[in-house]
Amino acid sequence: MPHATDVTVLRYAAFTSHPDGGNPAGVVLDAASLDDRQMSALAAEVGYSETAFVTSGDARRRRFTLRYFSPLAEVAFCGHATVATAVALAERTGPGDLTFDTPAGEIHVETAADADGAVRAALTSVPTRSAPASAAQVDATLSALGWQRSDLDPALPPHVAFAGNEHLVLGVGTRARLAALDYDFDALAEVMREHGWTTVHAVWRESDSHFHARDPFPVGGVVEDPATGAAAAAFGGYLRTLGAGPTAGPVTVRQGEDMGRPSDLTVESLPGGTQVRVSGHAVPLTH
Repeated sequence: MPHATDVTVLRYAAFTSHPDGGNPAGVVLDAASLDDRQMSALAAEVGYSETAFVTSGDARRRRFTLRYFSPLAEVAFCGHATVATAVALAERTGPGDLTFDTPAGEIHVETAADADGAVRAALTSVPTRSAPASAAQVDATLSALGWQRSDLDPALPPHVAFAGNEHLVLGVGTRARLAALDYDFDALAEVMREHGWTTVHAVWRESDSHFHARDPFPVGGVVEDPATGAAAAAFGGYLRTLGAGPTAGPVTVRQGEDMGRPSDLTVESLPGGTQVRVSGHAVPLTH
């Protein structure tokens, strides 16, 4: 079974321009020889919320098969690891369009270099959907979080939103409530496993175009993600369903600030369908 010293694992921070921000992701660009057990073990050894594995690809067509593993399990889609992988490939083969075949479906990613050479990636999600969460789902989640219904924002009703994975979206009434997140890890993991949620996407609306978010991820063996592209895409679909975003243009999601790893995700609903574009930078880590 391979260890991190036997396989080349690249390490990137996604949704940031600085190595001390964003969400770290492992990236293995040549995982064709690894089986499921080996990828799972390597992801656990790396210890990030997700590690992405390129299991096959056609460099000429810029099309690759991508799988994602948390320290505990495989996940169908991971936004920050997708951005990290796209930037890693763009740095080695040049910027341009990429296509990833993932367990959640086909993901198109555009990469481009800024004037200073930093690479930005914009992924287009699978079709999104969003529907109200049940009262029982909300009550069980609030109990695990130690919150009350009065802590929520009535203008942002709880929904289960999908963009490759399902996420419970909770609108939070105040920035202070969001900053004080401290939850029962095992209890929330049990609720999330029961309903098949990947994260709880807790958001506070600073304005119609600027939100703050936190994403507990106990089902992946991680207390919290400092940037969650999959949840941001689902949130974009949620805003479209509610008609709660700006009438035109993207929204910005600020995440990770309360963890000391500030992250910025740009979220934009695409016209003519239910897909959402999520974009941001990624930078290599030295450790």
